[in-house]
Amino acid sequence: MGKKGVPCEAAGGQGTAGVARSRPRENEWRLRKAGAGAEAGRLVRGQPQVREGAGTGGGSRGGAPTHGEGTGGAMDTRGASGKELETPEALGLPIGMGSNDSLAGNSKGEEVLGTKETQGEEEEEETTSPISSSNPFPSPSPTPEDTISYILGRLSGLDAGLHQLHIRLHTLDTRVVQLTQGLRQLRDATSDTHDSVQALKEAQVRAEQEHGRLEGCLKGMRLGHKCFLLSRDFETQEAAQARCKARGGNLAQPADRQQMDALGRYLRASLAPYNWPVWLGVNDRRSEGLYLFENGQRVSFFAWHRAPSPEPGAHPSAASHPLSLDQPNGGVLENCVAQASDDGSWWDHDCERRLYFVCEYPF
Repeated sequence: MGKKGVPCEAAGGQGTAGVARSRPRENEWRLRKAGAGAEAGRLVRGQPQVREGAGTGGGSRGGAPTHGEGTGGAMDTRGASGKELETPEALGLPIGMGSNDSLAGNSKGEEVLGTKETQGEEEEEETTSPISSSNPFPSPSPTPEDTISYILGRLSGLDAGLHQLHIRLHTLDTRVVQLTQGLRQLRDATSDTHDSVQALKEAQVRAEQEHGRLEGCLKGMRLGHKCFLLSRDFETQEAAQARCKARGGNLAQPADRQQMDALGRYLRASLAPYNWPVWLGVNDRRSEGLYLFENGQRVSFFAWHRAPSPEPGAHPSAASHPLSLDQPNGGVLENCVAQASDDGSWWDHDCERRLYFVCEYPF
């Protein structure tokens, strides 16, 4: 047999082993591979290959039998099934460690077949890799019962999540109720505070009015059950009435000749030697010519300014002084009444003029 028989036997050994080779077959394969190495060693040294046929026919494998005997006494035997059985002696393996030729043959055979063993192992790996990579225990296909169990498990998880959500919503609702109650209590407290502040403002207003009334009677002129106090601030007739009211009084409202003369003397003494008009609490805003006090009562006593009558035999001047005209003369343009401080006469003026004012307070 030439060198070409070596890979054929090796390949045949790999083919018979298959993908799922058992351990005894693997050992047999390794022994055959070692014998092939020994044969290759003998061929390299130039020794002829001799195999002796055995069995019922006594023939050799593959054709004419060859006779001879190797150094190791190798013999090719077959079993009862006709399969070739090889022993270490038949494969050329050394029996003892004393034979240098056998050691040399083994080493050279291994060198020659080194690359072929690698190729055989690579082919075995390529053959066995798809089987080894596949899962030897495939998972069973899901059954309808498994699907129903999975769905029930998911529904149970969703039900648990909804239960937790309901608990949180209940907690949130309880918190909202508590906050609503707190806001209601806060609103009630704010309302109570507002009422208290309003009461304090009203008390402050009453205190200011009482203070103004006392100040008016102490600093001003007292006449019967009234007190008059002059203010030297320039205000419109409406603003003057607001200030007198905030102090607990009203603009002066002389009701008769006695009060008119007393108020005139008080203003003349306070503003002399000048003549200043001073707002009174008299106006005809509601209806032209209908003069009312600030408290809504109708005026029954008037002290309008009158131009002086010319003396007998005197020639009237070509142009009379505008302040000498009889009052009231402003019509709808002058609806508020002021009193002159020099003679105590009444004059109608525009209500938006800024003048001194005099307040009266009850005593």
